[in-house]
Amino acid sequence: DAIVVVENVERNISLGKTPVEATKQAMKEVTGPIVATALVLCAVFIPTAFISGLTGQFYQQFALTIAISTVISAINSLTLSPALAAVLLKSHDAPKDRFSKLLDKLFGGWLFKPFNRAFDRASHGYVGTVKRVLRGSGIALFVYAGLMGLTYLGFATTPTGFVPAQDKQYLVAFAQLPDAATLDRTEAVMKQMSEIAGKHPGVANTIAFPGLSINGFTNSPNSGIVFVALKDFDQRQDESMSAGAIAAELNGQFAGIQEAYLAIFPPPPVQGLGTIGGFRLQVQDRGNLGYDELYVQTQNIIAKARQLPELDPMSVFTSYQVNVPQIDAAIDREKAKTHGVAISDIFDTMQIYLGSLYANDFNRFGRTYQVNVQAEQQFRLEPEQIGQLKVRNNRGEMVPLSAFLKVSASSGPDRVMHYNGFLTAEINGAAAPGYSSGQAEAAIAKLLKDELPNGMSFEWTDLTYQQILAGNSAIFVFPLCVLLAFLVLAAQYESWSLPLAVILIVPMTLLSAITGVILAGGDNNIFTQIGLIVLVGLACKNAILIVEFAKEKQEEGMDRLSAVLEACRLRLRPILMTSFAFIMGVVPLVLSSGAGAEMRHAMGVAVFSGMLGVTFFGLLLTPVFYVLIRAFVEKREAQKAARLLEVQA
Repeated sequence: DAIVVVENVERNISLGKTPVEATKQAMKEVTGPIVATALVLCAVFIPTAFISGLTGQFYQQFALTIAISTVISAINSLTLSPALAAVLLKSHDAPKDRFSKLLDKLFGGWLFKPFNRAFDRASHGYVGTVKRVLRGSGIALFVYAGLMGLTYLGFATTPTGFVPAQDKQYLVAFAQLPDAATLDRTEAVMKQMSEIAGKHPGVANTIAFPGLSINGFTNSPNSGIVFVALKDFDQRQDESMSAGAIAAELNGQFAGIQEAYLAIFPPPPVQGLGTIGGFRLQVQDRGNLGYDELYVQTQNIIAKARQLPELDPMSVFTSYQVNVPQIDAAIDREKAKTHGVAISDIFDTMQIYLGSLYANDFNRFGRTYQVNVQAEQQFRLEPEQIGQLKVRNNRGEMVPLSAFLKVSASSGPDRVMHYNGFLTAEINGAAAPGYSSGQAEAAIAKLLKDELPNGMSFEWTDLTYQQILAGNSAIFVFPLCVLLAFLVLAAQYESWSLPLAVILIVPMTLLSAITGVILAGGDNNIFTQIGLIVLVGLACKNAILIVEFAKEKQEEGMDRLSAVLEACRLRLRPILMTSFAFIMGVVPLVLSSGAGAEMRHAMGVAVFSGMLGVTFFGLLLTPVFYVLIRAFVEKREAQKAARLLEVQA
């Protein structure tokens, strides 16, 4: 906004006006475009602040920040910028101060003057190009229609995603041993995993938790988790030292450990949504088919999913098991009653000896320690030892549990989980290298629909569920933003037709943005979509500068063709200045590295490429839209006037 003001003041000074007169004239010319631009940007962003859910949290931060910044910028450009321009800018025939002379001496001969001469030639060439495009308006519209088709094709073929996978400087590795494996075996595997990971040059240290399941961080003696802390980003500059590359390399090395199923994942990109990155779904037994059938179908899905090219085969797994060896301790309640033993005392005895029981605390050496009661390990190794435990009856006698308790071997699921009221088995997985999360989820969803029998279904959960909600929101967000921008411009211009000359350029910025995303190998994620909303407002800004000036020149008496050509000539410099200032401002996002770089890069690429494209297309197509729409409106008005004269006659 400030660039538009200062450039227009400088242009009026070059026409011979004093700085004060030039500022007054400039503000008469640019107040409308600045207000329109601010209103459009606010209209685009403020509604997105009211989107609900996790998706809305992402939009809300950007929406409020940019809307407030836009209002402050508009106020500044309408008040402080013209005041400073009137004070600081000098007439071209005024004597130069020492600083100006120094700048002319250092840069004038080889930079300023050659640049201005080159820009003047480019400006004349641009106006000539616009003339030729206007003469072939039909061809221009045909090309525009083709580009619209490419825009649709680009979005239809671009992989979808939600939040980009991020290098959070740590990885999560887990091991799942055979059913009923002891904690000692798990600890041995954990030690091997830690040693392998610790030898990698990109790993700083590891922390192992044997007995902890990746499924909800619950206790499980045959499971374990190793958190792998990576070195600082400045020590991992090479691409082979990224979190994804390290995870892939460690997965290959873990394959040498045969005692367990092992895998390593990045953490979830959004803290609290899942325990590891990738997708998670729940296979539900809605027809009450039973544990065994759910297990069979889950294993069938996993086996076929590992053959899909979109999925990383090492990442697809489930912790749902139904053949876990168990011990069934059946109590004969009548015999227990005959021996005078309370059922609650039996349960307490088994809890204390076989499990553990917190007793109290004691202080020693300045620290507090817990006292937990449990039988020694050698007295709880065999099932027969359960019957050897003794419980006191109501006569004060010690009675062995074998007197009324029968121990037998059995098998079953180690844990029974429900999701939305149905028996469920979770399946985890991640996209293979070169595929997006959206492609991976589409592939596994198709497999599930084809393979699951009647009575079984599936539901997404964790981050994947939020991604689906985000996709549903985006369907309504973008049309709403464009509609609100159109309504604001219609109120500003008091016309339904003129805003079309501004809005019609929006698809070109979407085409340019999605082309940049494709060339960068990215996906259409939520940060790309936020960048697209930014581009809607910025695309309208450039078009407003041309349309507003063309409208004013036409009201001064010029024909529509001359008016739009004059607007193009006068507005080329501020359009290029504002566009390239913004483009250079997002270069750090495109080139970003370190923590959170994936999110900044996703938005930066979309905005950078989108702004480049809309600057080019907007300079050529906006004049065409303006001339054609004004010609249509003037023709309609002439026909109305002719009919009115006929009626009066």
